[in-house]
Amino acid sequence: MSATEARSFWDHLEEFRGVLLRCLAAWLAGTVLAFCFKGPLFRVLFAPSSSGFVSYRVLCHLAQLTGWDSLCPDAFEAQFINTELAAQFMTHVKVALWAGLVLVFPFLLAQLYGFVVPALYEHEKRYATPLLLVGSLLFLAGVLLNYFVIFPFSFRFLAGYQVYGAVENQISLSSYISSFVMLSLLMGLLFEIPIVNHFLAKMGLLTAATLKKYRRHAIVGICIVAAVITPTGDAVTLMLVSLPIYLLYEASIIIVKRHETARHETRDD
Repeated sequence: MSATEARSFWDHLEEFRGVLLRCLAAWLAGTVLAFCFKGPLFRVLFAPSSSGFVSYRVLCHLAQLTGWDSLCPDAFEAQFINTELAAQFMTHVKVALWAGLVLVFPFLLAQLYGFVVPALYEHEKRYATPLLLVGSLLFLAGVLLNYFVIFPFSFRFLAGYQVYGAVENQISLSSYISSFVMLSLLMGLLFEIPIVNHFLAKMGLLTAATLKKYRRHAIVGICIVAAVITPTGDAVTLMLVSLPIYLLYEASIIIVKRHETARHETRDD
């Protein structure tokens, strides 16, 4: 390695260290801000645990309009327990960390993008910003779908499920929080299917023909995943979860097909 290359390497390393420090500082600031707003933060987080949640009220309104009374969930108010001395404080810290990350996520992406973009080719730079924006919006859409549909109905079903009448459900604070976070991350990642398929297509590992060929298999897999993460067995909930994921699969076919067309046109030129 020449002296110029070595200097360039250390300059990039120093620049990356600055990006990491700015990202960590922003995350810390977001965490402190979220920690200070404990009341609103946990009201939002625990809203799905009572029948006053907006998703339940929407279903009850639909039940009145359609006359399908079974759509409206029964009134309920979940109670939670805590058995460890420091668990509530540590839960507050963990939730603040996650909320702080969400608050500063656009800034983190902008910092990482600013570090990577100089190394991209001109045609890659044109697609990088839209791809970054679409990826962020898709992740957010997955998290919102979990918050308003998947988690509320899954929680309500599991919180009221009993194998024997004498066995009462006592839901722990940590169980509620960990289930919510896990499902939010899962749905956020599932909604990144088009972005993942885009990169697989760029690497030549995936084609539109392959996606079309295995469409039926994908539909079965999507239904299985939807049934696992929504144990209510309710057809409406299954459709609300399965349909967006299936549409993302179809969007992946269009994206990969366009990428193939653009690549062929470039070769012809």
